[in-house]
Amino acid sequence: MRFKLEFVDAMLEDLRWFGFEWNEGPDRGGPFAPYHQSGRMEFYRAALEKLRAGNFIYPCICSRQDIQAATRAPHANDDDEPIYPGTCRANHESEIAKQKFSWRFRVPDGETISFVDANCGGQNFVAGKDFGDFIVWRGDDVPAYQLACVVDDAAMQITEVVRGADLLVSTARQILVCRALGLPSPDFFHCALMLDDTGKRLAKRHDALSLRKLRELGERPESLRQNWF
Repeated sequence: MRFKLEFVDAMLEDLRWFGFEWNEGPDRGGPFAPYHQSGRMEFYRAALEKLRAGNFIYPCICSRQDIQAATRAPHANDDDEPIYPGTCRANHESEIAKQKFSWRFRVPDGETISFVDANCGGQNFVAGKDFGDFIVWRGDDVPAYQLACVVDDAAMQITEVVRGADLLVSTARQILVCRALGLPSPDFFHCALMLDDTGKRLAKRHDALSLRKLRELGERPESLRQNWF
């Protein structure tokens, strides 16, 4: 939700340099504007109120450190969301109104969430085992990724989402949010991740090379596309 416009402009420039084209977006406008999440808060707040009214979420005062320290906090190698131990499930907003809290989605423990990915095939994730209760609204009063992308996809009439295979588990979470909000789920295509020479996925936290860095090193987009596609 927070960003510097120069970073957005640089990202769009790098994508154009690489060879991507798009029909609508923050730089071109389109029928589903605004395209910056900071301008779409009314959509997210409406979704949050619907989740509250349906008792799908509860206020949570736990920090990430609290969760990491819990005994039920393992998570998959490609998933950054630890399994929440349910500490705040019985909380009521009136009881912690003076404390800083986030809103957490209550998953149906034991239910298998299934979907067919267009690239990875059939997927099955068990709520409460493969993933736990997850944040949909952060303590600094902005929507979390799991809620924002569901709301945006529905509002913008997205029919297929293409993204990395590290987000397969997140798809199960988002299917639950779609169901709670009465929204259709898009189709999904999860791509294999790019790995370095050691087999570790490329990521900013591992100092992976960005498109901007590759440009600075003299790489040409034609050669990159030939090797990556």
